[in-house]
Order: sequence, then structure tokens, then C-alpha cells
Amino acid sequence: MPSRRRARIAAGLLLVTLVAAGCTDDDSPSADPSSDPTTAETETQPADSGVPAELRPYYRQQVDWSSCSQGDCATVKVPVDYAEPGGETTELALARRPADDPDKRLGTLFINPGGPGGSGIDYLQTFTDQASDDVLARYDIIGFDPRGVGTSDPVECVDDEELDKIVAADPDPDTSAETKAYVDSVVSMGKGCLAGSGALAENMSTIDVAKDLDVLRGLVGDELLTYAGASYGTFIGSTYAELFPKKVGRMVLDGAIDPSLSLREATMAQAGGFEGALRAYAEDCVSGGESCPLGDDVDAGMQKIGDFLEKLDDSPVETGDTNRPLTRSLAFYGIALPLYDEQAWPALSQALGNAFGGDGALLLQYSDLYFDRTSGGYESNQFEAQSAVNCLDTSEDVSPADIRKAVPAYEKAAPVFGEIFAWSELTCGQWPIESAHKPLDIDGSGAAPILVVGTTRDPATPYEQAVSLAKELDSGVLLSRDGDGHTAYHRGNACIDETIDAYLLDGDVPDDGKEC
Repeated sequence: MPSRRRARIAAGLLLVTLVAAGCTDDDSPSADPSSDPTTAETETQPADSGVPAELRPYYRQQVDWSSCSQGDCATVKVPVDYAEPGGETTELALARRPADDPDKRLGTLFINPGGPGGSGIDYLQTFTDQASDDVLARYDIIGFDPRGVGTSDPVECVDDEELDKIVAADPDPDTSAETKAYVDSVVSMGKGCLAGSGALAENMSTIDVAKDLDVLRGLVGDELLTYAGASYGTFIGSTYAELFPKKVGRMVLDGAIDPSLSLREATMAQAGGFEGALRAYAEDCVSGGESCPLGDDVDAGMQKIGDFLEKLDDSPVETGDTNRPLTRSLAFYGIALPLYDEQAWPALSQALGNAFGGDGALLLQYSDLYFDRTSGGYESNQFEAQSAVNCLDTSEDVSPADIRKAVPAYEKAAPVFGEIFAWSELTCGQWPIESAHKPLDIDGSGAAPILVVGTTRDPATPYEQAVSLAKELDSGVLLSRDGDGHTAYHRGNACIDETIDAYLLDGDVPDDGKEC
């Protein structure tokens, strides 16, 4: 759930194709940071100018690419703690699609789908399936699993049985006993991360990820970073711009997060964003006539959804799995997932219609998709990684009493979802692990022009955050998509796609405030 430095509910994860990474087999050997300072295939001298001497072995390690289902795959090593580069290391998994026209290759485009917890390796196929021929011709495209995520030494906190309990638990406790259980589960999961992953669980902040990204830039031999980040990936990008402004090349931040917001501000904004998306869905549904499960009135339809969620506290709906009835939490995530993409609204209507009739199986299926859960259990660690990253990025303490005072304001901003969002603050407010890093004041002073992209009715990263980030970045340039759903690039808007491609391919910076 949302953190102090950004607003989201697994923002961007809908964009991830849920397929096996296939890039950490024995044919993808780990890199040795003390090995020869070349890449195996390109033999390019790493771009490590200005890098502290103690970090240069990481920038000069050999990267052994080998064939995999995504194209080429490899693993590289980075320090767990950049303050102790000679200490423990962790591995990052990478997948690369080489440029179709090597003679006209511009360099490497690094991509990230968001989350935190989203796999860049899984995202690579989705991104390249949607990218233009020119981008595919002129860039190597690399997706990577950030530290502790997916196939990059995944952080491990709880087993699947315990994770099922956490995901299904009451998201807005009503009694002191329920509140205690909520806090206990948060603390227990955090301690589990420490027990399962040790120092890595203390060093998964976005600052650490941005430093890893600079190592990857150096290893491919690019003097400047070319990067396209979606949702939480925009926070990685803006953090990189603050830490390495002179290394910023062409950077696209799509579905932008405003890093200046407080936990309360970010969470409240996202509550309003999802409430607005739910109302947009309801308006579309009601306009469709008799097939809409909400009836023929938008306000009444919104109330129907709210009443349905409320009743699930005491009376979960059957799903066909006696061990997993549809609880309020599971229903919330099952509804939230289709709101990321307006093309999924008909599927939401079907799921709600079924659930109103006593069959919660489809909403449970959507909730499981949200958390990458199959009949065999959780296919990734995205839920654990999300908490581990979010809560290292925040430095605010939040108590149950604080939440109770805030609930009325949340309910005013978001009558259906507000209370659930309010209590989501408690996760990072009670997380037992603290980062050694202080939050950054981000302006990216000295960076080349950075393209910040926002969608006017984005539920997960409200449009206002893109407007703010573009202003906060000294070189920020705002590009706006008028539409619904999360993010803008590769969403069927030719104006957006052509503008971003012209920036990536030719360095053409659009006028600040361009609208599509």
C-alpha cells in the first residue's frame, strides 16, 4: 500500500506480464565484481568516470550474457550496503533484447514497470511487444529485477499460508483486538524479512535501487542513462536524477509519483484517485443499460459497491474454495485491479454481478492476479517486496490512534474506499525496519530534460502528481494524456507514443505542458 514518498497500490503491476522469468538458470552465470572490466560480448570499457575507487570493481565486472526465453539473460553483483562496498553482495537479474539494427544502435534503454515489486524481466516482453519498430531497431532494451525482487535474490518474509492470512485480513479493523492483530502481522512480517533475508531487508530502499541502476548503466558502457520508468519506476528515475544528475540522458517518467508528498498526502491522493476511477467505471457501466450490475443511477451504484464491501466484514461471500471465501480485503483488491485499465471495466461488471449474487470466485481470481497468486501459491514475492521497499522509504511513525482521527477525512475524499486507504498507512507506520538513508529532496538539478508523463484520470498515480513532479524537477517537461487508466505510453494514444518516441530516438523535447 502507499508510502510516504509515493502513492500507489502496487501501481504498475497490471502492466506486468505474469510469466516465468527463466533467466536465473545455470546457463546464466553470476558476474564476478573482481573480473576483467569488459562486457563479454561488446567488450566496451565501462562508463565509470567519477565512480569512487571502492565501487569500480562492480562497474568493471564481466557480464556473461546467455540465451534465455526473454532474449539474453545475465546476473551481476552489487553491494548489499553501498556504505560497505567490500562487504556482502547481492545479485541482480537482467534480461536484454538486442537492437534490431546494431549499426544504428543508440545505446541501452532500461525499463521498469513499477510496483515496487514488479519484475522488469517479466515486463520486457510486454514492453517490446508494444514498442515501435524504430525503438526496437535502435536500442538494446534491458529489464531488470530490482534488488530483493523477483529473481534478484528475492526477499523472503513469510510462507504462503501466512501471506494468505495477511492478504485476506480485515483492512480496516473495528475493535482493539482486530487492531492489535493488524499491527502484530505487520511487525511479524517485517521481522520475517530480517530473518529470511538479513541485511538485504535493510537495504532495499529506492536510493539503493537507483545506485544499482547506475552500476548497470556503467556495465553496458553508456556514459548517460536512457530510462523509461512507469508508476513506482518514476520514483526510481527521479531518485537517480537527484543522485546522478550529470548521468541522465533521455528519461521518461510515466504515471509519475510526486516524491515530495507526505504519507498522509500521498495516501489521501490515491484514495481519491481510485474513488474517481470507480465513479468513472460506474458512469460507463450505468450508461450501458440493463447489463450493468449497479442499476441505472451512478450514486446508487457507488453506494451498492460500498454496502457490499461493508457487509463482507461479517459475511464473506463463497468462492468455491471453502478455505478462501471472499473477504473485504480480497474484494477490494479484486475491484482495484480492473480499475488500472478501462479496457477491463466489462470484466469488473461481470465480477461484481456474480459477487452481488453470492459468487465471489471471479473477484477472488482478480485479487489473486493482483498478487501473482495461482492455485499453487504465490508465483513471486511482489507483496513482500512492496512492503520492504515502501517502508524503508518512509520515515513517519503512524499509530492506530492517528488513523482513527484521519478516517473521517478519508471517507469524505473517498466514500467507498477511504477507510481502507486510511488504515493502509499503518503498515509503514509500524514497520520494524528502518533505512539508513534520509529521504531526498528531489529536484535533479543539472540533469538533461526529463519527460514527465501523466494521465488525467489515472487512479494509482493521480495526474496532479505528474504536474507537481514536472515542476519540482529543474529540467522536468510535462506531457499529458487525457484519458482513463494507469500510465500513458503504449496505451493507444498515438500522440503520446509519437512524442515519447521522438524524444527517445532524436532527443526532441516537446513543449512543456503538451496535451494529447
